[in-house]
Amino acid sequence: MTLSSTRIEGGAPVSVTNGRPTLARVAASAGVSVSTVSKVLNGRSDVGPETRARVEAILSKLEYVGRRPDSGGRSSHQQIVELVFHGELVAYALEVLQGVLETAAELGVAVVVSARPRQPGSGPDSPAAWVRRLAAAGRTAVVDVVDDVLAGDLAALSRARLPLVVIDPLNMPRAQMTSVGATNFAGGVAATQHLLSLGHRRIAYLGGEARSSVNQARMHGYLAAMGAERAEVCDEYVRSGHFLYRDGLVEGLALLDLPEPPTAVFVASDESAAGALEAARSRGLQVPQDLSIVGFDDTQVARTASPPLTTVRQPLREMGAVALRTALRLAAGDKLDSHHVELATELVVRGSTATPRHEG
Repeated sequence: MTLSSTRIEGGAPVSVTNGRPTLARVAASAGVSVSTVSKVLNGRSDVGPETRARVEAILSKLEYVGRRPDSGGRSSHQQIVELVFHGELVAYALEVLQGVLETAAELGVAVVVSARPRQPGSGPDSPAAWVRRLAAAGRTAVVDVVDDVLAGDLAALSRARLPLVVIDPLNMPRAQMTSVGATNFAGGVAATQHLLSLGHRRIAYLGGEARSSVNQARMHGYLAAMGAERAEVCDEYVRSGHFLYRDGLVEGLALLDLPEPPTAVFVASDESAAGALEAARSRGLQVPQDLSIVGFDDTQVARTASPPLTTVRQPLREMGAVALRTALRLAAGDKLDSHHVELATELVVRGSTATPRHEG
């Protein structure tokens, strides 16, 4: 295998190897100079539109992503981390964002917040094109919030030497992906045990996306606690949604319209729990006298709800802080003791839970 080096204008040398997309290979395929390819990658305006289109087409075809300069994460330039969200920025996301921004300010790191579709297509949305833009913009690392990270994204980020840390990944953590989460199973157990200790036995679970590892962990915590007390769980009492207000409202109404509705509901997010509160109100029920509700997250939604929500606190700001620090460690070439870190959850009892008025 032969090695050579090419310099992108204004950037660091980029190593290339036979059989791997390189600047020289892109230039040869497009019939232009390496300098012209560099200008396209750096967004220079002194390239004709036809030439630019031809070069960009070759870049996409070869899945060229570029590479982060190998400075060991200790460049004289300010480090910039890309913080990526998917879907709506609900209260959960804002808590994580706050934790990332506070830590970034403390460390003197810049943070760029962006949105990315869950199912990126081809062309400018392809993994290679996305990572190429990150590398050209000089990003140090990427922190991704609540995502099902695709193999194409992982491969492209790896080729570009851009470290990735995922917060609350939808799929179970993989060895090649560093992630930060919370003790979701333990939180599910604590929430359900609290309701059982109050005397509830008809307890429902209103979760998030059924395939999500976070949802699975919380649900299994609920099932484990119910099983330990020999409390029956009927199929109608276990429901799924998307961790959003409208899911709590729709699924909450469905639960309350059952011939034998639950007296308590463990809801897997505060956003959904707020929807469940509205479902109870719309059916003329009082919380907690007629229906006890436990949420999960301990966001501003839980603290300002009426009544304030009993919820499982996961340290969202701390999770954002740990994710950012971990991403910077990876960018500096440090080795981690574990590819997945879980921070402890804690039950916070407020006004939305009480002894059932009538059970049975």
